[in-house]
Amino acid sequence: MTTSAQLAIVGAGPVGLALALLAAERLPRWRVSLYDARALEHDLSADARTLALAQGSVQLLQRLGAWDPRHAQAIAEVHVSQQPPTFGDAEVHLRAIDEAVPQLGAVLPYGALVAPLQARWLERAAADPARLCTRFGTPVAALKPLHTGVEVDAGIAERVDLAVIAEGGVFVQQLAKPIRHDYRQTAWVGTVTLGHDAPPGLAVERFTRHGPAALLPLPRAADGAGRASLVWCVNADDDPVRDLTDTQRAAVLNTIFPPIVGGITAVSPLKSFALGLNAERTLVQGRTVRIGNAAQTLHPVAGQGLNLGLRDAYALADALRANADIDAALRRVQWQRQPDRWAMILATDFLARSFTWGWPGFGALRGASLALLDRLPTAKSALARRMMFGRR
Repeated sequence: MTTSAQLAIVGAGPVGLALALLAAERLPRWRVSLYDARALEHDLSADARTLALAQGSVQLLQRLGAWDPRHAQAIAEVHVSQQPPTFGDAEVHLRAIDEAVPQLGAVLPYGALVAPLQARWLERAAADPARLCTRFGTPVAALKPLHTGVEVDAGIAERVDLAVIAEGGVFVQQLAKPIRHDYRQTAWVGTVTLGHDAPPGLAVERFTRHGPAALLPLPRAADGAGRASLVWCVNADDDPVRDLTDTQRAAVLNTIFPPIVGGITAVSPLKSFALGLNAERTLVQGRTVRIGNAAQTLHPVAGQGLNLGLRDAYALADALRANADIDAALRRVQWQRQPDRWAMILATDFLARSFTWGWPGFGALRGASLALLDRLPTAKSALARRMMFGRR
């Protein structure tokens, strides 16, 4: 590309910021404007919402110079099992040491992820103000497709060659996309305190009759007690969690999770979110691209939504770098991202729906599948690689 083109990125969350940094680094002939409704002065560093990053996402952030490991907890092992157990103690163990990687991923607060990304972007923008523009506190009211571009309405209409929507939001706040399904499930999220003998770096997913429950490892407390982030999914129409006290919730969770977690001694106040699938059929519509939760909002059963969005961002920047023709680059993105995103959409949708099926013997079948998978090292390694790096 011999002349400059203009890129507008709408949304300065983790996916939008990652794309902005990728564009700043890999697309030197593009002028980049990053829009977000929140003010630049709004401090996100204290946002404690917990995120799980796959190893591929950690590597991307490291390459962008936006990874701060001080607030992150490495995931050394993932343990998947079913409650009540079937076929003995059917379970799957995925270990970083078996895959010859330092970690399978990492867990950290939202603020600890976004703050370094934003700081790095502001640093790059300050060094190249003619090309990189920060437009925080500037909500985008509309995007109007043009023949060879997009009109961005952010108070003043401006034409750009390409617009990327990276604003996500939670399921219930989103406008309906072409593929939408309300799972009638609620996710209760918070933090649990574990015993001092809790193994470090252990992530646990437990399939129950009500839905999946997961513990994601967090850095230990000051007194050495273990800590974990909880995602507890249950039937929204017959919610067994809503009316319990924190003490009762801890008691129930100790019956759900296996002894390997070290025992749950306390549960923080929990927040609830409705769960559903809301996805576009395609990432690309003319010269507008949707990535991350703007393209697909998934059930958290596999913890892959953010990682899928970061792979969207990387693929888009890579395609624009390799193709002088913008439309050819977008066709490449569309073709390249389909297998990864549809494999994850279909897998999470199947698992989420499966907890509502009352078919006799289905729980036993799921237990048998777990037991078989753990006895197939090649298949188990393929699963671990898919979770770390997506479908390549």
